[in-house]
Amino acid sequence: MKHIINNQQGFVVSVITFFVLIIMLAVAVSMSALVAQRQGVSTNAVKATQSYYAAESGIEDALLRLNNDPSISTLSYALPVGGAIADVTIPAAVGGSRAISSKGDVDGRIRTVETVYSLDAAAASFFYGAQVGEGGLDMSNGSRIKGNVFSNGNITGTGTIDNEVIVAGNGHSIEDVYVGGSVQSYSCLASASVANLTYVTGGVHTCTVRGSTSLQSDEIPTQPMPISQSQINDWKTEAAAGQVITGNYSIGNNATVSLGHVKITGNLSFGNGAVLNITGVIYVQGNIIFGNSNTIRLDSSYGSLSGVFVLDGTMDTGNNTVLTGSGQEGSYLLVLSTNVSDTAIEVSNNADGAVFYTTVGGIKVNNNVSVSELVGYKVKLNNNAVLDYNSGLANTFFSSGPSGGWKVESWQEK
Repeated sequence: MKHIINNQQGFVVSVITFFVLIIMLAVAVSMSALVAQRQGVSTNAVKATQSYYAAESGIEDALLRLNNDPSISTLSYALPVGGAIADVTIPAAVGGSRAISSKGDVDGRIRTVETVYSLDAAAASFFYGAQVGEGGLDMSNGSRIKGNVFSNGNITGTGTIDNEVIVAGNGHSIEDVYVGGSVQSYSCLASASVANLTYVTGGVHTCTVRGSTSLQSDEIPTQPMPISQSQINDWKTEAAAGQVITGNYSIGNNATVSLGHVKITGNLSFGNGAVLNITGVIYVQGNIIFGNSNTIRLDSSYGSLSGVFVLDGTMDTGNNTVLTGSGQEGSYLLVLSTNVSDTAIEVSNNADGAVFYTTVGGIKVNNNVSVSELVGYKVKLNNNAVLDYNSGLANTFFSSGPSGGWKVESWQEK
């Protein structure tokens, strides 16, 4: 019996010992797994942090590149950062901003940082199809403005304005023109036809009003032009700081020339078929003389931004001349003349990619020509000329001048 009991006790002890060892092994395995898991979590955290700082390094590298060349075109590249890689994308500017992204990668641990880099200035805003100074607007037979009009001077002629009209200043009037929308004017004279009319006490009301008429006592205030003289002066200064060409400059027949940040003290002449690719502000102190079938365009690096061409003389776009932005939506070529002539700028060809602007002179749009935007002291639309306002002009961003400064709008992980 004692032998049997001893054997049973030994068996029980063996079983207990076995289960204790199993439990100890399970605890040891669990602790090892926990330690390995914690070590893995710690390693992942370290590598993820390295990926984040690699992504930030990519953003800083992109900003440095843009600081050296704000007009840089779309660019994607891989940047080694220690043992990490940052995949950086610099997109084209849209509406004066670039959303730069950088993806840091360390052994498959990926962190992405994005920053929005924008022009640090207010854009020039062209809210009206035509904005006219005290020289007024003159419209000939069949001419038409597909948009609103604001004028500090009289509006006369036999054309059509599709939308609303404001004629500001004491004593100014609208006459003969057909207006599809409402009109505010000191006076509305015979042969004009308007949808609704608000005129000023002391003014004359002899036009046809198809809707309601109201009277106000306050004079309609004038508005300044959308681009200040100081801005124009800064553009001229920026151009001269790049290169100065003394005397006249000519582009030969069928030649393609790139110019930017340049001042020409004489005239700029084009041979037949000549192309000018604009890479920066151009300032011409003389006249622009076109040949046949010329092209002035913004370089593709402008993206959705607009560029500036300033002249002190006059220009007539001539035969089959094309003036255009970079080709991307929102990009326009601003042609601005400070000349006092009534024909400081004469447009003889369709130019939907250009904004024509005179500070003290006139703009003349010839027969059967279509444009997108006119701002001038005086504007004349000849027979069947059409101004087809592009709503994208309401906020137009320029790549130079005081509006050429850039700033970081946001910086965040995505």
